[in-house]
Amino acid sequence: MNTHEQDRALAMEIARRVRDAGGRAMLVGGAVRDGLLGLENKDIDLEIYGIAPDRLRAILVEVGRVVEKGASFGVFGLEHSNLDVAMPRRERCVGGRHTDFDVSVDPTLSFEQASMRRDFTFNAMMRDPLTGELVDCWGGEADLRARVLRHVNDATFAEDALRVFRAAQFAARLEAQIAPETMALCRRMDVTGLSVERVFEELCKALLKAARPSVFFRALREMDHMKEYFPELEACAGVPQNPKYHPEGDVLTHTLLVVDSAAALRDRAQWPLGFMLAALFHDLGKAVATEVQPDGRITAYGHEVLGLPLCEAQLRRITNQQKLIDYVKNMAWLHMRPNMLAAARSKKKKTRMMFDLSVCPEDLILLSRADASGKLDAPYDEGVEAFLRERLEDYRRVMQRPMVTGQDLIDAGLRPGPDFKSRLARARALHFAGLEKPAALRQVLAEARKDR
Repeated sequence: MNTHEQDRALAMEIARRVRDAGGRAMLVGGAVRDGLLGLENKDIDLEIYGIAPDRLRAILVEVGRVVEKGASFGVFGLEHSNLDVAMPRRERCVGGRHTDFDVSVDPTLSFEQASMRRDFTFNAMMRDPLTGELVDCWGGEADLRARVLRHVNDATFAEDALRVFRAAQFAARLEAQIAPETMALCRRMDVTGLSVERVFEELCKALLKAARPSVFFRALREMDHMKEYFPELEACAGVPQNPKYHPEGDVLTHTLLVVDSAAALRDRAQWPLGFMLAALFHDLGKAVATEVQPDGRITAYGHEVLGLPLCEAQLRRITNQQKLIDYVKNMAWLHMRPNMLAAARSKKKKTRMMFDLSVCPEDLILLSRADASGKLDAPYDEGVEAFLRERLEDYRRVMQRPMVTGQDLIDAGLRPGPDFKSRLARARALHFAGLEKPAALRQVLAEARKDR
């Protein structure tokens, strides 16, 4: 029995014990929603009605080791499981932060009263795990079938500004249309007080779970809520591109096509999240580099370099993960080179040096593929990736050969100093040009003597 099956069995056991104690356990949230869609949901949430918190705790102790997840709010977990057990509660917003809620547990609440605090109608459904009965107080099943994202209640929905981003990511993941009244309510909500961690979590869900993550950003633009957390990305809207190479339109249109193309490749990526963020932010530099030349041509010379400060600013607005920031910046810096070198059928030295600069050559190849696929001019040329894969194997073979090291230079009489790093880089370039280690070392030493 796998972990998910164990969690389901545990939920059934709790439901039986709750029933025997005079209460009722209901599956709520994603488990119900995804069950109707035929999707697997590994997180199981139970909501317990009709028994006191102390009695519920006693039942849980009988079936496992209780983990405190918010006992004062009536929320418990069980060790070594993805099972959350909660009691129905009332919530009242008392401040601007997501933690500023007055919460009171009330096991006597009706299903309708308890589910009113849920965000969307399809997340407000409940199912009795023992009988299979579906309790749907707000028309969630019909909305789910129609792929419509509709909020439950104006007042309770507006109390949590994160729901703006949840609406966008659910629209992307479920390929759903946001109801006009929900869209209008989201436009009126102030999202500036949200923690970046919560926004980043919703972004990650859209990037890693949606077939078309572009829907997330299009929804945010329609709500007028890209400006708070994605201003560098929004600045790409309306930035023109040369129609000869980009018939799809402006930079934002191209970027969102690239993101959707990347979503089809992310399972092949070494670091799916970093890869998707690189696809999202690879062309930010075009917002400052784009120019219309006297002859009418549209250019964006150097955008891959000019965009690095913008890329960092955008990333630091949503995350403080330095390794992730470094990865995305490196990918954005190099994103043009694979396709350019493949088109020119460049010499091996150039592709070796390109891969040597990359923090993840495998993902760089995939990014170049996504970039080329986001142009709407022609199908992707599979020969390009084949060429790059062959050159990556060549780079790996070359990297296995003996190479001049810093210690080799010291042993040969060079001393660390201002030019030491450049000498070592020169040795590396000679290695990629095909020189064996002894020959490369001799040439570096000869150049060093000549420069004295």
